[in-house]
Amino acid sequence: QWMLRITKYAERLLEVLNEVDWPESIKKLQQDWIGKSVGAEVDFKVCDHDATIRVFTTRPDTLFGATYMVLAPEHPLVEQITTPDYKEAIEAYRQQAARKSDLDRTDLSKEKTGQFTGAYAVNPVNGVPIPIWISDYVLLSYGTGAIMAVPAHDERDFEFAKKFNLPIIQVVQPDDPELARQAAAGQLCFTGDGTAINSGPFDGLKTPEFKEKITVWLEQEGLGKKTVNYKLRDWLFSRQRYWGEPFPILHTADGRIIPLDESELPLRLPDMDDFRPTGTGEPPLAKATDWVNVTLPDGTPAKRETNTMPQWAGSCWYYLRYTDPQNDTAAFDPNKERYWLPVDLYIGGAEHAVLHLLYSRFWHKLLYDLGYTSTSEPFKKLVNQGMILGEDNQKMSKSRGNVINPDAVIEQYGADSMRLYEMFMGPLEATKPWSMQGVEGVHRFLSKVWRTIIDTESGGLAAAIQDVPADEDTTRLLHQTIKKVTEDIETFSFNTAISQMMIFINHLARQDVRPKNVVETFVLLLSPFAPHIAEELWQRLGHTDTLAYAPWPTYDPALCRAKEVELAVQVHGKIKDKIVVPAEADEETIRQKALASDKVQAAMNGKKPRKVIVIKSRLVNIVV
Repeated sequence: QWMLRITKYAERLLEVLNEVDWPESIKKLQQDWIGKSVGAEVDFKVCDHDATIRVFTTRPDTLFGATYMVLAPEHPLVEQITTPDYKEAIEAYRQQAARKSDLDRTDLSKEKTGQFTGAYAVNPVNGVPIPIWISDYVLLSYGTGAIMAVPAHDERDFEFAKKFNLPIIQVVQPDDPELARQAAAGQLCFTGDGTAINSGPFDGLKTPEFKEKITVWLEQEGLGKKTVNYKLRDWLFSRQRYWGEPFPILHTADGRIIPLDESELPLRLPDMDDFRPTGTGEPPLAKATDWVNVTLPDGTPAKRETNTMPQWAGSCWYYLRYTDPQNDTAAFDPNKERYWLPVDLYIGGAEHAVLHLLYSRFWHKLLYDLGYTSTSEPFKKLVNQGMILGEDNQKMSKSRGNVINPDAVIEQYGADSMRLYEMFMGPLEATKPWSMQGVEGVHRFLSKVWRTIIDTESGGLAAAIQDVPADEDTTRLLHQTIKKVTEDIETFSFNTAISQMMIFINHLARQDVRPKNVVETFVLLLSPFAPHIAEELWQRLGHTDTLAYAPWPTYDPALCRAKEVELAVQVHGKIKDKIVVPAEADEETIRQKALASDKVQAAMNGKKPRKVIVIKSRLVNIVV
């Protein structure tokens, strides 16, 4: 089996997360997957035995409360330290644990099980012998495969101690008096920080200070040391199947492992009629004997590696190949890599958080260290798109019969309607249900756009489209629309950009005369959302070149400002009227106009206002 040493990059994979513009939830998933823990390794001497058990703990301040130890059932010391009276029971428990997955074993809701080994270890801080157990909730793959159990301050240890009647000694006193009372009475397993008690010379220390001091003391006494641990494990990179990149590796009978010379690359898979599993445990490639068996230049026989690489071998760096896909002499040209990388924007599902995205980051950093890439991170900004559900608000699946066939939607409503509705459904990152009524709604909007610009009988421009300047209201709304659509595209708020275009086309459709330059600007705004109809309209407006060559519209901030604004007027939080005031009106002017409203006066019922709250450009709230 071949492994990639991703663990060597664990700290760098964590550190640089602060430098990328990614959703915090994705960063948190990667941080948890890497699982950095800062603590101490502590040595426990096994009584009447030469063995020492090393444990890793993030809470060395609780050592005085360690009343037993637990080893993973697979721990190599189990057989050595188990006393004769307990060997049969230990072996039975180990077989039982071997049938469980790591997920089952670490399920916090599962009842704790375990078996005493008959052996004891010495707690290094107080010299007290404590029993050594095995339990499947401890994994050999994490830390050292052994734990010191502090039942007063760890939920799993607390449940285990209660079940097997093991001592519980409180060594951390909560600062909260009620929690302190419950912990002292044995009613609470307190896992937080507090003040040290029952901890010899360290009594009275706060948890953070105690951690530091006892770690230094352990190092001075030769009983332990400060340690950083990670949950992340090295990456198994072998697959026992035909389809995959073959490893360019040769094996000789005397155990030598020889990489192919670069001149022999790329190594290609052999053509095979039968690439089903062999039934012998060997990968399918083992059946391609003419390909597997080779002779070295010195006449030594050798065999090719018959495992293949997983799909990650390609998907971890495909974006680099995109920069120079036709290059047949190198993976990519360094100049092109420097021009294009890092990727400005990556849009992908959250399900890739701890697989593809983490693996690509590791792969990229390795290439950076080898001098192949100019940046240490591949993706600058990450956006997670939400899932589209069926019309029944359930995840689409054939078994539920709620799958939407885009071909059918396009056939009935057109590709632009399909595309526009997907963007209009809601925020990009939100999960939302499909609605055919929504598709019909955007289709009606596009039809209205067409009718506003095109004479449906002649197919030419509508008579209302004229080469005249726009009036003040149309100019203001146009510039507001350019501003809104431009900004919303940058923030992926496509749904609100479309809403603004709907507002604009409703206004334009009411005008008897529609300035041609205004219509052209609107068509350009619409084009990223509905490219087919926009291109058709652009040509009918008299352009011979595609609109893709036209510059994106710009807005004038001064022309965006409204001369008047409409404000809601509330009395005790309930809207009673709406008033229109100059956009630059001061608070006193707004207050007087609101109080002069007949509807507001009626709602006040002759009472005097106690407070008038003005929120400019939004509302007035009157309290009587």
